[in-house]
Amino acid sequence: MPYAYPRTIHFPDTDAAGVVFFANYLSICHEAYEEALGAAGLDVATFFSANGIVVPIAKSTAEYLRPLRVGDKIRVTVRPEPLSANSFALNYELTRLNPIEKLAARVRTEHVSTSLQLRERVPLPAALATWVNQG
Repeated sequence: MPYAYPRTIHFPDTDAAGVVFFANYLSICHEAYEEALGAAGLDVATFFSANGIVVPIAKSTAEYLRPLRVGDKIRVTVRPEPLSANSFALNYELTRLNPIEKLAARVRTEHVSTSLQLRERVPLPAALATWVNQG
């Protein structure tokens, strides 16, 4: 099920031209990811550290459709997509809400579940797999 994260663009998000710096789109998307996990009942502060599994980003892509500026109200929609037993993608749409609702960017990140101890892929933790599969 998609999750919608409301956000305002702040001055530190932007570059000297007054628009969101390209790398900050990933940061904003990661905020939305954390909020989506929290809304699903996963305690982000302990979830990944408690089980010895990390879920790093293995690939990311972004398509910038229109600039976002300081003060813009946006909605970041997060849609999880299962890829395999040990990987998933997150598809994001960043929509500018003012003055007219317009899609500003599409971002996709692909994540791989990895054991810190074994340094190899492992199945997604059950709670995370449930969230991803409900996407």
